[in-house]
Amino acid sequence: MSSSSSLTILGIDISKDWLDAHILPGGRSWHISAAPECISRWVKQLPDGINLAVIEASGGLQNLTAATLSKAGIPVAIVNPKQVRDLAKALGQRAKTDAIDAKMIAEFGLRVQPKPSQLPDQTQILLADLIKRRRQLVQAEVAEGNRLKRIQAKPVRRDIEVHIRWLERRITGIDKQINELIQDSPMWLANEKLLTSVPGVGPRTAHVMLGELSELGKLSRRQIAALVGVAPYNHDSGKSRGKRYVSGGRAPVRAVLYMAALTASRFNPVLSQFYRRLIEKGRPKKVALTAVMRRLLTILNAIIRDQNPWKSVSINS
Repeated sequence: MSSSSSLTILGIDISKDWLDAHILPGGRSWHISAAPECISRWVKQLPDGINLAVIEASGGLQNLTAATLSKAGIPVAIVNPKQVRDLAKALGQRAKTDAIDAKMIAEFGLRVQPKPSQLPDQTQILLADLIKRRRQLVQAEVAEGNRLKRIQAKPVRRDIEVHIRWLERRITGIDKQINELIQDSPMWLANEKLLTSVPGVGPRTAHVMLGELSELGKLSRRQIAALVGVAPYNHDSGKSRGKRYVSGGRAPVRAVLYMAALTASRFNPVLSQFYRRLIEKGRPKKVALTAVMRRLLTILNAIIRDQNPWKSVSINS
């Protein structure tokens, strides 16, 4: 990308109901409704010459704005909010409002110049939303099950039981929609078979990977680990060597990866051996399991990249 002095960057902070934006250089700001028609009207009125729009990842709220900007010919970069906050702290910016955040996102874009993101199409968004909705229904079912254990009054118990049965039917319906969506896509169907060829990886994990980690197979092992949030960060100073830790990333992907790693650490011939070796070296179980998660993600990334199913060998690329 060009030098920062010649770039025009649009920083956007998105909430459920509002969108705040700031452009650099120039310093003009906007505060508009996040309703689709308002976003569309605003994008049409934006000045010419914007080199890049930078938006923080915000659980899918960014999709509509990103798609609208992209259709208008403005490249869009979706960035990690933690990176923007780290820059704000480095610059001594402690105050935090939506308008300040939008300005800081633009500043981040100007200084870092992130590459434009490959935006999901409508089918990809649908799959991700279905997976997210299934997760919400499962959480509601678990919560109702926990309430049922504490309630003694029969009328209330019957009401909770009716709700649980309704939630079970909705989860089954969502599962059917997800399966049909994948069956209708030759690429997703092939990738699902590739992912589930790995011992420890079931359909549920594969679906989350397909729906919420579309970058799988397109990034290096270090990049994909950082994106998911399983890359270890150093915490050293001088001669002191602190504990390595993981931070940020995509929590839903990390959650299913954790469950898959638990299974793989017992039944996957490569990863179980890897896990035991770490334990024998004195690594805490939690640290060893995180390493298994990272190694499993590396394997899945390589399998999708190379379009080769699992073989009982270690994959390090």
